[in-house]
Amino acid sequence: MKLSELLKGIKPLAIHGNGDVEVSGVNIDSRRIEEGHMFIAVKGTQVDGHIFIDKAIALGAKSVLCETLPEKMNDDVTYVQVSSTEDDAGKVATVFYGEPSKKLKLVGVTGTNGKTTIATLLYNMFRKFGYKCGLLSTVCNYIESLAIPTDHTTPDPIELNRLLASMVEAGCQYVFMECSSHAIAQKRIGGLNFAGGIFTNLTRDHLDYHKTFENYRDAKKAFFDGLSRNAFVITNADDKNGMFMVQNTKAVVKTYSRQSLADFQAKVLECHFDGMLLDLCGKEINVQFIGKFNVSNLLAVYGVAIMLGRQPDDVLLVLSTLKSVSGRLEPIHSANGVTGLVDYAHTPDALENVLNAIHEVLGSSHQKCQVITVCGAGGNRDQGKRPLMAQEAVRQSDKVIITSDNPRNENPQDIINDMLAGLNAEQLKKTLTIVDRKEAIRTACMLANPGDVILVAGKGHEKYQEINGVKHHFDDKEILVEIFKNS
Repeated sequence: MKLSELLKGIKPLAIHGNGDVEVSGVNIDSRRIEEGHMFIAVKGTQVDGHIFIDKAIALGAKSVLCETLPEKMNDDVTYVQVSSTEDDAGKVATVFYGEPSKKLKLVGVTGTNGKTTIATLLYNMFRKFGYKCGLLSTVCNYIESLAIPTDHTTPDPIELNRLLASMVEAGCQYVFMECSSHAIAQKRIGGLNFAGGIFTNLTRDHLDYHKTFENYRDAKKAFFDGLSRNAFVITNADDKNGMFMVQNTKAVVKTYSRQSLADFQAKVLECHFDGMLLDLCGKEINVQFIGKFNVSNLLAVYGVAIMLGRQPDDVLLVLSTLKSVSGRLEPIHSANGVTGLVDYAHTPDALENVLNAIHEVLGSSHQKCQVITVCGAGGNRDQGKRPLMAQEAVRQSDKVIITSDNPRNENPQDIINDMLAGLNAEQLKKTLTIVDRKEAIRTACMLANPGDVILVAGKGHEKYQEINGVKHHFDDKEILVEIFKNS
């Protein structure tokens, strides 16, 4: 592709060199540069890509997109100066890969909790309808049935457009995608054409990056602000930020709610650990999920399917067959009647929702039993949520074991101490601390009696524990199954 064609979606401040040079690839990672590539120098949160311009040229880059021109320019290289490479990287990438999002029905999901569940259920639902689909999520990316491991909730704009182009080539018609606040703020989804967007909810998270709740909220809102008149939004009317998110969008707005009048409504009629009976938009349906927060997730899925042209009865039929996403309130039963639940809950709000769901089931069954919670908090992340998580766990549990999560580069005991700082003397009486996560899970199992419920929270689908920058194999579900089997 000629450089002049590649730049059609942006407005350069200046071009130094041959404006018709051929571009064989685009990259923001200088290590991936090959002969004829364009290197995009982005000022990242950790490192400024401009310092790698010479390295990229040495590897074969023939054009550079940058904000600041180097003092010494190479005569064989074309330099394109723009006001923001972060803004323009996605626009350049989408042009290079043939604007793949315009050839797909792309639906984005954003919010604090529920993104993975909603995106995955939509992917599974539309595949059951007979369509070829793609999924971009925290757990894994999929091009139809081909799994592609992921390190980030949302890939960088180059990788993202490459994946979307691969989905087009594979014949996918629909793609469902998690849009994290980091990805929105860093313009990783810039230049994409969305058919629709979903807002789930908003609670405290990622303040280590965004610094304030308002910045975090506004990053989410920017996604909806950017949708076109041809798109739709499904927003959660039960969340106090639900209508704020869509107040400036051009898209068609629809609401969903468990509590008030909305375009899509539902209420719980019965619940147990294997599922719920719902009244969803006036029709009864059995689903294989528990918890009111999952009712909200299912409403969002239902609403999107309707907005994408599916018939209500067809949607309800498929909805009744869908199962929980890996590591999201995933039940494991022991031979002696203890129920273990593995969940990704890693914020105060998520813990509250999961524990509420457990008590909803226990309350409806009138069982007298203990709830034992095993949880921790991730290292090198928002420290302010740590005491709040401990408070929420203790408030709704009979016993709590605070342990290590992914300590990353922090001392696990320091993280545990931050959590304990939120508890008073009475709350500390029903709290144990065990740094070794496997031993913490084992202890919870030893403390449990028939009928009790053990919640292992924080890691969910993850199959590793990150300690001092190294990922070690660790799977909460695998460990729980092993302990139940041998007890």
